[in-house]
Amino acid sequence: MTKFLILISFCLSNLLFAVLPQMPILTGELAVKIANEAMKQCKNDGYNVSVTVVDNKGVILAVARNEESGPHTVQASFRKAFTAASMKNSTANIAQNIAEGKAPEGLINLNDNFVFLGGGLPIKFDDIVVGGVGVGGAPGGHLDEKCAQVGIDSIQMFLGE
Repeated sequence: MTKFLILISFCLSNLLFAVLPQMPILTGELAVKIANEAMKQCKNDGYNVSVTVVDNKGVILAVARNEESGPHTVQASFRKAFTAASMKNSTANIAQNIAEGKAPEGLINLNDNFVFLGGGLPIKFDDIVVGGVGVGGAPGGHLDEKCAQVGIDSIQMFLGE
């Protein structure tokens, strides 16, 4: 009887684990690579920036700051990364949608960590958002976004696309 109960218990536990969703995660090591490569690109382009990488819950995994970047760039990069991960879209696209009336203006006040300036991109693994990267400090959101994309591209081989 004991062996039977152990066998049933084992089978049930395996069944429970089989139905739990398995989600990809962004590791700290990959986050650091994204931040470093984005920083390197912006530095090569002549921009003093900060870069933040968050996981899909908006928790910081990596931060890189050029010693010459302004103090506001750290918070800006975090908020861009947070917004991109949370909204699963680029911050530039969200800002454009708000401006064109395709997204509710109420988004602006929905969360204190949201910011709608170019420079934040979601990080996707097979169309599943695993995080976000934000760059702040270049003289334009499109330039921040270019650096963020270089960071993401540096780990493309791990993203399953």
